[in-house]
Amino acid sequence: MNAGTQCCMFLSIFLFISICLGEDYDLDDKTGLGRSFDGIGGLSGGGATSRLLVNYAEPYRSQILDYLFKPKFGASLQILKVEIGGDAQTTDGTEPSHMHYEDDENYFRGYEWWLMKEAKKRNPNITLIGLPWAFPGWVGNGENWPYSFPDITASYVVSWILGAKQYHNLDIDYVGIWNERSFNSKYIKLLRYTLDKSGLERVKIIASDNLWEPISSVVTADKELQDAVEILGVHYPGTNTLPEALKTGKKLWSSEDYSTFNDNVGGGCWARILNQNYVNGKMTATICWNLVSSYYGDLPFGRDGLMTAKEPWSGNYVVESPIWITAHTTQFTEPGWVYLQTVGHFTHGGSYVALTDERGNLTIITETMHLSEVEILSLLINIIIELDVDEVYTFTTVRNGQRGSYPDPPPSAPFPKSYKDDFDVSGHPYFSEAPNFADQTGVFEYFTNQTDPGPHVSTLRQVVTQRPVTWVADADQTISVIGDYQWQDLMVSCDIYMESVHTGGVFIAVRVNKGGGVVRSTRGVFLWVYADGTYKVTNDLNGMTVLAEGLSGTRAGVWYTLTLTVKGNYASADLNGYSLWKNAVLWEPRHGWAAIGTSSFELAQFDNFAIEALT
Repeated sequence: MNAGTQCCMFLSIFLFISICLGEDYDLDDKTGLGRSFDGIGGLSGGGATSRLLVNYAEPYRSQILDYLFKPKFGASLQILKVEIGGDAQTTDGTEPSHMHYEDDENYFRGYEWWLMKEAKKRNPNITLIGLPWAFPGWVGNGENWPYSFPDITASYVVSWILGAKQYHNLDIDYVGIWNERSFNSKYIKLLRYTLDKSGLERVKIIASDNLWEPISSVVTADKELQDAVEILGVHYPGTNTLPEALKTGKKLWSSEDYSTFNDNVGGGCWARILNQNYVNGKMTATICWNLVSSYYGDLPFGRDGLMTAKEPWSGNYVVESPIWITAHTTQFTEPGWVYLQTVGHFTHGGSYVALTDERGNLTIITETMHLSEVEILSLLINIIIELDVDEVYTFTTVRNGQRGSYPDPPPSAPFPKSYKDDFDVSGHPYFSEAPNFADQTGVFEYFTNQTDPGPHVSTLRQVVTQRPVTWVADADQTISVIGDYQWQDLMVSCDIYMESVHTGGVFIAVRVNKGGGVVRSTRGVFLWVYADGTYKVTNDLNGMTVLAEGLSGTRAGVWYTLTLTVKGNYASADLNGYSLWKNAVLWEPRHGWAAIGTSSFELAQFDNFAIEALT
């Protein structure tokens, strides 16, 4: 993509203009105005896409946040959508629920609360949206479906909105409803009722956060549902809508879009989406999945964010092309501006939109991502600009936009070869998860052991005890990965504590080769010990390929130290410093992350984790 897409041309122009690009294209308000612009946003979650961001040291963390949210600086985002954590794998990891269990409430878990506050700190007018991709198992009451008991689900979602206000002074503006299989009219109506009953009349509903149909037809036919739904939101609409959606009279949003590698080509894709979602589909808001690629790059959809921040250990981050593509619109418009009716496509490819604040300001954004030949753009005020292929221009009466910048961050560096964490919660008071661990099934949280005054008073604890309600195939085991995916030979040690008598099981692992939505098929070298006094070494998370096994003497309620060493084709393990086995032969995989986890959804604790990478 031409470098012209990364800079804005700011020119004062009149409201009534003519654009000539082979033919004339009139931009005026003679036929009236179009729909009201609702903003451009980013999505944190769906899932765990901002996981590593919180672990950045200052000033780099604040710099990243400024590039995303600070008005007139970088992307200047106008909408932030976050995942309402459901303890389940939702693409690149799990995010913790505010209610792991029915009698449990904690509104300080995870990092989405923090992220929303940081966004509001920079832009008090930013729109906030919450959407649950998954739910704790108790919400489904034993079913992998959240709507069999809609009153429970509605109360669960509303409690998150109330908690945002009570504990963080955050006003959630919209809540989404989504499930990959279908939507549930009864639940939507009940959610609207529960919101109103809780004094949350101002919180509006987006439905169905999936496809245009069947929600459009059902909304048209059902007056009560029509009153309950404020926005028709879709995922990845391909810039198109359906006549049925337009007939509803509702606002139309692309409530999740993009999901593209964030190089210059991806930036061009984003430019086309932002313009043509309105030109083709009359969508007045577009939200990018994802906000920032702040997860391990070898997880699925690496670098599918507006920018990249996946190295908190080095401080390195990259302000990618989509940041500046976003700025072409957001720095020169505001939610509430109105599209002109005269928007459209250039004859030889590309598109143009124009928006006004109805007080004399006008902004025109052109993109030529599919331009077949170089054309000349001539404005009525005698400005002539040559538009080449793959360029974005903004023409505007707004004069205070800028390409914000900071000094270059530190250079990129691999994960440290020597790494330790004693999980002392006092060193990380604001977040519930240990730095750099990326939960792939289950949730691993800081835990203060009130009954143990000894060395393990502060630990990391796996807390999910029931399979969550989810659209992704979570593993049957819990697992959290960490480190450098290219690691081959390394030693991992960790103190472990099983809480499930007789049935408990815990592992440490190396060369773990998969995560995200394919976590069930993860391979690696896994050292398991069980509360029934046995151990085994497997080549997979499912435990089907056994490399070694025997008696360990381990039981629940006792701390043990596990050590796993892999060199070349051989693996060895120690328990409390004594050899369990040596030189088990393995061939695949050749590299991968380190990991900890449990044999089922069960309580277990970890402490004094250490890695020594040998190659």
